Amino acid sequence: MIVKIMKPAGTNFPGVDYNDKKIDKGKGELMLMKNFPSFINENSNKQQVRDYLKAISKSNKVQKPQFHAVISTKFQEHSKEDLTGISADFMAQMGYGQQPYIAVFHKDTENNHIHIVSTRVDKQTGKKIDDSYEKLKAQKALAQVMEKRYGINEEGKINQLLNYKIGSFQQLKTLLNRNGYQLIENTNDGKSITISKNGIVRRRISADQIVFSNKESEKRIRQIRAIFSKYRQLYSNKVFRIDDYRKQEAMLPEGKHKDYWKPEIEFESELQKKLRDSFGVDIVFHHKDNQMPFGYTLIDHRTATIYKGSEIMKMGELFEFTSTRMDKRLFEQLKDYGIPNAETKTVLLKYLKERYPENELSDFMLFKNKKLKNRETFNAIRSDVKEYLKSQGGYQVSLLRSDEGKYYAIHSRLHFVGELQSLIGEKQYQQFLNPEPKNEKNPENSTGQELKQAVNEMLFKWMRSSGTSKDPAENELKKRKKKR
Repeated sequence: MIVKIMKPAGTNFPGVDYNDKKIDKGKGELMLMKNFPSFINENSNKQQVRDYLKAISKSNKVQKPQFHAVISTKFQEHSKEDLTGISADFMAQMGYGQQPYIAVFHKDTENNHIHIVSTRVDKQTGKKIDDSYEKLKAQKALAQVMEKRYGINEEGKINQLLNYKIGSFQQLKTLLNRNGYQLIENTNDGKSITISKNGIVRRRISADQIVFSNKESEKRIRQIRAIFSKYRQLYSNKVFRIDDYRKQEAMLPEGKHKDYWKPEIEFESELQKKLRDSFGVDIVFHHKDNQMPFGYTLIDHRTATIYKGSEIMKMGELFEFTSTRMDKRLFEQLKDYGIPNAETKTVLLKYLKERYPENELSDFMLFKNKKLKNRETFNAIRSDVKEYLKSQGGYQVSLLRSDEGKYYAIHSRLHFVGELQSLIGEKQYQQFLNPEPKNEKNPENSTGQELKQAVNEMLFKWMRSSGTSKDPAENELKKRKKKR
C-alpha cells in the first residue's frame, strides 16, 4: 500500500474534473462525498462541486488550494470498499477529516487505487491547513491507518527481526533490507543505529545492543543441504536479473533519459521462490554495480538464523546464472498469475512474447504456482471474458489456442490465465467452437425474405379479422366483373 501526494493546484480544482471524466468513461466510481452541504450530493455535477470548493477556498495567502492524494494497493489486494475506509481514516489522520472531500475509486490500471480531492483552506477558520513535510506526514498517516485497521505492527516486526541469530552487522543490514527497512549507522557518534521505512524513523538503537552469534545448528544445515540437493532437480535454478526503475521515475523529470538511470538490482529464480514459499529459506544475492553476484546470504525464517551461503553450498553448484533481465513491474505482474502446469505456462509465454516483444522472455522466468483469485476477482474475470466473446474486443481479454487444441483466456489487468471452457461453461464453449452460420453471401436477399414474411403475416392477420381467408385482391377482381 502506497500513498502519493499530487502537486497543489489552483482554484479551478482540476482534480474534480479529472475524476469526473473517469466516472463518465466507466473507469471510476464515486465512493465518498463528505462534509458538503445537503444541496450538493452524488447527483450534483462537477461544476457545483468545484464552485463550492472554490467558494470556501478564498484566501489571499493560498494560491493553490487543491489537495489531491492517491492511495494505491498492489494489484487487487484491497477492494474498493477497503480503499474507501482507508481513505476516510487517512484524511482524518492528515487533519482533513472535517474538510469537504470526494473519494473516487479507479479501476483502469492493474492496481486498485482511490483518488481523494479536497481543499487546503480550513472551511471553519479560512486558514491554510499545515502542509509542512506533507509527503512524510502522508506516509506516517497511512502507516498508522494500516496498523489500526489490519494490525500491522511495525514495532513488533522490528523486535522479531532483531532477535534473529546474526554473525555480522552486514547480515543484519541484509535481513532488514529484505523486509523493507533501511539500516543507517549514525556517523556523528558511530555508536547508534537508525532503522527507518519509507522515510519514517522506526527505531533508534545503540550498536552495543546488537548481539552477534556464531552458533549454528549442524542438524539444520544438513536439512537445508538435503533440500537444496532435491529441489534444484525439480525447479529451475536459472537466475536472471530484475531492474527496478520506479524510484527514478518518481524522482526524476520525465525527459530524463532512462539509459542513464541506475536501477535497483535483484536476482531471482524459480528455485529461490520455491525454497522461500515452502521452507522459509530466503536467498539474497550480493553484487556490485552491474556485475554478476559474487556470493549469497541465506535467511532461515524457520529457525530465525542467518547463514553465509557458501557455508551451506557453493553458489555455482546451486545456481546457473544467465544474462537475461526483466523489469521489476513486469516481474511482479507475472508472479501474480496462477500457473499450475506446463501447458498454461506455454500459453502465457506465447502471449507475453507477442505483447512484450522488446523483452527476451524465457520459460524459466515464469514460476509455476497454484495461486487462485478470490471470488470477487474471479467473477469479474468471467464477466469480462463473456462480454469479450459477445463484442469480440476490449475488456483487456485475449484468447489463445494451445498446441493441444484447448482455448485459453488471458486477462491482462487481473493477471489471469485459464481454460476458456471452465470459465464460460460447456454449452457456451460449444457455441464458441461451433458458431451458428450466418447468411452473409447475399444480405439483400436475406432482407427481402424477412420483408416478404412480414407482409404475409400482415395479410394473414387481416384475413382473419375480416372473416375471410381469400386474397383481398381476388375479391376486388370479382367486384369489377359484376359492374361490367
